[in-house]
Amino acid sequence: MLNTVTAVKNRILQLCGERNITINKLANISALPPSSVKAILYGRSKNPKLLTIKIICDGLGITLAEFFDTDEFNNLEQEIK
Repeated sequence: MLNTVTAVKNRILQLCGERNITINKLANISALPPSSVKAILYGRSKNPKLLTIKIICDGLGITLAEFFDTDEFNNLEQEIK
């Protein structure tokens, strides 16, 4: 089962792949420490902050709506059972 944190990680990797940029380049254009981005991607961040995701979106030149508008997010299971 896919969870929200995994979906966020997958989306960041997808967006970097589409733009042919590295994780360090993403951190640089988003003015974030590379460790912050890597914490999300390597699962050390169990609950990435929305503000961090917004800053990544700003660096990529997309909106939060564009970030979350994917089948993966639309089909997530409920986190609360």
